[in-house]
Amino acid sequence: MSGRRAVAAPAGETRTILPISEILSYRLHSVANSMSRSAALHYRREFDVSLGEWRTIALLGAEAPLTLNQLARRAALDKGQMSRMVTKLVERGVVQRANGAGRTTQLALTRRGLTLYGGLIAAANERNDAFLTCLTPQEQEVLDSALTKLATLARALERAEQR
Repeated sequence: MSGRRAVAAPAGETRTILPISEILSYRLHSVANSMSRSAALHYRREFDVSLGEWRTIALLGAEAPLTLNQLARRAALDKGQMSRMVTKLVERGVVQRANGAGRTTQLALTRRGLTLYGGLIAAANERNDAFLTCLTPQEQEVLDSALTKLATLARALERAEQR
């Protein structure tokens, strides 16, 4: 770990400063991006959907019906991006819109969308299994626990920053 260096901290303590390549959030982001890029290539080749379309289909396959706002929040996209994605999927006959309570529109998969979802979720599970094979069962449990703890802390820090 060559980029580490010691710096003086308050009260005369010495603290190690890490280069960005060793910072946890950067490492997690890099791994997630690599996994997403390979998934995007696979889903485009095998199912002719983008990664964003895949996530939209997967969320609707698991939780439909959803409003556009609910879907955008779950996918971590802004409403405009999600609206454009949904419009494309409606045009392709994968997603359908229906009137909901009040002025809301409910989104769900069509029969064609459900068939596509079945293939996509099976492929995603195969990829998930492939990634997990490099870890022992104990490492998988530790990873799951660590990710849960990190997600909880990240949400708490996000809430604190919003105040």
